[in-house]
Amino acid sequence: MTTLQKGDNAPQFSALDEKGNTIQLKDYRKKKLVLFFYPKASTPGCTAEACDLRDNYNLFLEKGYDVLGVSADSAKRQQNFITKNNLPFPLLADEDKEVINAFGVWGPKKFMGREYEGIHRTTFVIDEKGLIEEVIQKVKTKDHSAQIIQH
Repeated sequence: MTTLQKGDNAPQFSALDEKGNTIQLKDYRKKKLVLFFYPKASTPGCTAEACDLRDNYNLFLEKGYDVLGVSADSAKRQQNFITKNNLPFPLLADEDKEVINAFGVWGPKKFMGREYEGIHRTTFVIDEKGLIEEVIQKVKTKDHSAQIIQH
């Protein structure tokens, strides 16, 4: 699990989104950023989380936040996820796991008694200066926006 904590500098990153655009942390300077990591596009929990963020997207914008999702899915899979669920924010296709590893969210997981390596569902709220305001590791997929806004 991540060792990053509230008050730490967020790791700088540069990665491609679903359209092949380069997205960098510095693109969000002077803005707040909700950076959410999720295990796999179009799975039930990830869909619930992304749709909750979508449904509250205007509230985030009103509060000065941008939203950016990250998984190790391909750009095509990310684009399909966006299209299918009408997501208004970009998704990084971090297939080489550079951003995932920089934020420390890749590691051992257990599901139904089986151990495997994967992405730990984690959200980082980053302020205008690139400092981590909050790390949410116990994500409630259907009510994640409320968790973020309450911090």
